[in-house]
Amino acid sequence: MDYCPTSGLLSLEQALQNMLPQISPLQETETLPLAAAVGRITAQPVISPINVPPFANSAMDGYAVRLHELHAQAPLSVAGKAFAGAPFNAPWPANSCVRIMTGAPIPAGTEAVIMQEQAEISDAGVRFTGQAVAGQNIRLAGEDIQQGAQVLPAGVKLGVAHLPLLASLGVAAVQVTRKLKVAVFSTGNELVPVGQPLQAGQIYDTNRFAVRLMLEQMGCEVLDLGIIRDDQAALRSAFIEAARNADVVISSGGVSVGEADYTKQMLDELGEVGFWKLAIKPGKPFAFGKLQHAWFCGLPGNPVSAVLTFYQLVQPLLAALTGHSEWRLPPRMRARVITPLKKTPGRLDFQRGVYQTNARGELEVSTTGHQGSHVFSSYSLANCFIVLERERGSVAAGETVEIEPFNALLRS
Repeated sequence: MDYCPTSGLLSLEQALQNMLPQISPLQETETLPLAAAVGRITAQPVISPINVPPFANSAMDGYAVRLHELHAQAPLSVAGKAFAGAPFNAPWPANSCVRIMTGAPIPAGTEAVIMQEQAEISDAGVRFTGQAVAGQNIRLAGEDIQQGAQVLPAGVKLGVAHLPLLASLGVAAVQVTRKLKVAVFSTGNELVPVGQPLQAGQIYDTNRFAVRLMLEQMGCEVLDLGIIRDDQAALRSAFIEAARNADVVISSGGVSVGEADYTKQMLDELGEVGFWKLAIKPGKPFAFGKLQHAWFCGLPGNPVSAVLTFYQLVQPLLAALTGHSEWRLPPRMRARVITPLKKTPGRLDFQRGVYQTNARGELEVSTTGHQGSHVFSSYSLANCFIVLERERGSVAAGETVEIEPFNALLRS
């Protein structure tokens, strides 16, 4: 593994280019019934076992006809009826037609189906007012999906658009990548679990709570190791347990200058880790590396920074591990900013914003307010990141900026 220098600042693109090529998808799979497979990733292509439709059928309520019998313009008698689930299997006499309903199997010899609106019924039989051509209103077997065709590739996250399709093919179970196992813990003597009273100098462990929620939303199996105090033995034990039982280990806190003594020592002993300083704001301190049996991501201690680095860096890593080949962040767009934005050149800045379309159909965006890395309420107000270039300074109202709409991880 390449170590990243602690003295320089890596761009977000450099960080991702360093991380993602090292990641190979999990190879372990499991077979699940369709009802249990929602949100899971296909481990191999799904092949259709049948034709869809499985037989030629009528696209209309009307009459099945043989074209040469229409030439005389004489009325045709009705030989019988065909319904969905009750096909016409009787002999079909010459100079007759078959009353047919939508979805009913096409009687052998049918060349077209004429819709009932183009039929005139009398005691003499049925006369047709419209022109008919070969194949008219007939759905051919396999017209939608052919037997043996690939229905879904590997790497698809299964949802409402996919599972009913598989059910319509008679596919009762699907092979998926096993759930990713992720161990998570926070470090710091000042942290208190959510729900306990705070003492002087203490704060709630927001980061681990937020990270766990995001992991569960991504379909991961979470091993929550809780809060690890600033103790060398406790930290070593946590890293060993996490690396032994998980595919990915995520810690929060302890990766900034002055905080990382124990963490860095543990990582040097147990694996290969490069501590990074990223040229992004918030989220400058971030660590990525490889323990003996697991990947490692160290998030900043500030809540806003922890969520941002998880969103921009850990999220694509987890998607790559599960083989979710279709995963992408929403594309960035240009919008006119309607509130001034403060920024100091030097780092790519992800400010929280609210975008909307104005009365003229133009995208515009405003800030959620104070952008400090401790102001977690900005996420609850926002629906996008305002992405300000590394060397850009403060932005005046009316200027154009780039925005990145939140995906489902932050706007479920």
